[in-house]
Amino acid sequence: FLRLEQEQNALLQALPPFGEPVSHVYHPLDYAWEPHCDFVRRYCRTPKHVLFLGMNPGPFGMAQTGVPFGEAWHVREWLRVVGGVKKPPSEHPKRPVLGLTCRRAEVS
Repeated sequence: FLRLEQEQNALLQALPPFGEPVSHVYHPLDYAWEPHCDFVRRYCRTPKHVLFLGMNPGPFGMAQTGVPFGEAWHVREWLRVVGGVKKPPSEHPKRPVLGLTCRRAEVS
C-alpha cells in the first residue's frame, strides 16, 4: 500500500503547477511521510472497504500530520501515531507546518 501511495504521489508531483490565485501547495506525503507510514502500518493491516478520493488535507489536519482527516491531537493522543514531520519547501506564513506538536484544531 505504501509503495502504491508513493507511485501515485510521484504522478501528482509531475502535474504542472497551479497558477494564480494558488500560492502554496502542500504535499504531506512528502514531508510527513514518517507519521503517515506509522498510521498505515498500525491501522491498515486488514482488508478495508474504503477509498479516499480527492482528499482536502486541511491546514491543521493531514497537512500537519500526514494522516487522513488527522488533526494533530487525535493523531498523537488517540491514535498514538509517531514520527518526524519536516517543513514543506514552500510554507504559507499563516499556515506553518508544526507536525504533531500543532495545537490548532481543524475546523472543516
